[in-house]
Amino acid sequence: MKTSHGEIEDGVVVGNTYDKYGSRNRIVKVIMSGYDNALSELVRKTKPKDIHEIGCGEGYWVLRWHQENIKARGSDFSRKVINIARTNAVESGISDLLFEQFSIYDLIHDRDSADLIVCCEVLEHLEDPEAGMAALQRIAKNYIILSVPREPLWRILNLARGKYIAHLGNTPGHMQHWSKKSFLCLVNKYFNVLEVKNPLPWTMVLCRAKHIV
Repeated sequence: MKTSHGEIEDGVVVGNTYDKYGSRNRIVKVIMSGYDNALSELVRKTKPKDIHEIGCGEGYWVLRWHQENIKARGSDFSRKVINIARTNAVESGISDLLFEQFSIYDLIHDRDSADLIVCCEVLEHLEDPEAGMAALQRIAKNYIILSVPREPLWRILNLARGKYIAHLGNTPGHMQHWSKKSFLCLVNKYFNVLEVKNPLPWTMVLCRAKHIV
């Protein structure tokens, strides 16, 4: 799986700085296993007819869902990272047409709705997360899964491993910072929260569009 290795596009860090899903580091493997299990469990619970991943990065999850026979597609604001996702798709023997380039702010219902919307590790990168949430609300037809780093734990763990010391542990590109409580306050303004998971060090929520009873 090719990654962007933290390339910069329009002044923004795009994609993953390294292949965290393929890492051989034992600590990283344990952390990513927790994230993987939490997201996979929530996806299974929704039994989605189709998935649209907003901020799909290099396409790891979209390609994996296709391998699990789930209809999925992805979008990202970054031209560079979408090109990498398309390359990864071709190398996996899957159509590169699954990936499109556009911003979360530009989501429209007719083009972008899906039974399940997944938007993980995206909102912390947005200058205007409220506008991002409003855009997600526009296209949410049924279920949505969201996740963000859980602060201040995220930065504490970065400092503990000697990373981003000059930035007090803040990962490059992270513009927003939420505790579990503050993130749930944001989410509840736009969606009905059905379940909350806490894979270390994230907050992950399964929600439903407010018009769904």
